[in-house]
Amino acid sequence: MRLLISLISFLCLALPAVNAQELRATVEINTDLIQGTNKDVFEALREAVDNYLNNTRFSRAQIAAVERIECRMMLTVTEYADDRIKGELTVQSTRPVYNSTYTSTLLNIKDSNVEFDFRKGEPLVYNEMEAATNLNALLDYYAFLILAVDFDTFSPRGGEQFFERLATIVQKAQSGSETGWKTFEDNRNRAAILAAFTDPSTSSVRDMYYAYHRRGLDEMFTAPDRGRSAITESLYALERVRDVDPMSIALTIFRDTKLDELVNIYSKSPQTERESVAKILTELYPTDRNRIDLIKNPPETNTH
Repeated sequence: MRLLISLISFLCLALPAVNAQELRATVEINTDLIQGTNKDVFEALREAVDNYLNNTRFSRAQIAAVERIECRMMLTVTEYADDRIKGELTVQSTRPVYNSTYTSTLLNIKDSNVEFDFRKGEPLVYNEMEAATNLNALLDYYAFLILAVDFDTFSPRGGEQFFERLATIVQKAQSGSETGWKTFEDNRNRAAILAAFTDPSTSSVRDMYYAYHRRGLDEMFTAPDRGRSAITESLYALERVRDVDPMSIALTIFRDTKLDELVNIYSKSPQTERESVAKILTELYPTDRNRIDLIKNPPETNTH
């Protein structure tokens, strides 16, 4: 009996470690723009990144296998020479909505300033204290950004520990010569994304993500009117961000991630509600009027 109890205790302790990885990532590499190059190195890169994202435990958060965050990274290679890879990285993540089979996109980011060295056969090893290479730093950055935003949608500022890790990654990367990390280098890079979510003047976007998803989407399938009302109210936080920083990358991220979803959310709502939301969004995104007009006048085929 003592042996049986010991075995059960061992298995209970071992299970969290087996299922401790936070991400379930799909990794793709597009090399259509690279001509006359041996493509084996890119398959090796894809396998290394896939293994790194899916088999690394980035935190001590307890996440069951069924709760792993679905995400996707696609690298479009634009240049390759002397082990140096340049390109554009698209990062996407999704979140399940309670009481439904619907998944909501949380991030849809294009990083157009990606550069790193990679040699076939060179392993990617996670180091919690400091990224060994710029590729490590890039993957760590986006892994923690995915975690931070996801956790923020389930509890108020629940991703704080991950934003702290992001700040450390950015700070250390800024001491090097790699591009995409420097503050004020441009208003869309990795430092700018971190600042948009963490600077006191614009960090209300994090509260918006919680209200939009936890109090809004998660309520919609049991109480549609209440859920939509919470989503509508959450949008005013974007106006406050706009008033402080009209060029904030947080506004761009929300547009690229949520505008089409909002068309579906309000497709069955009263006309006055649709017009109110369309007014908010038109002021925020005047160049996207055509898509926003679909909120006021939704196609009959739209359902949510």
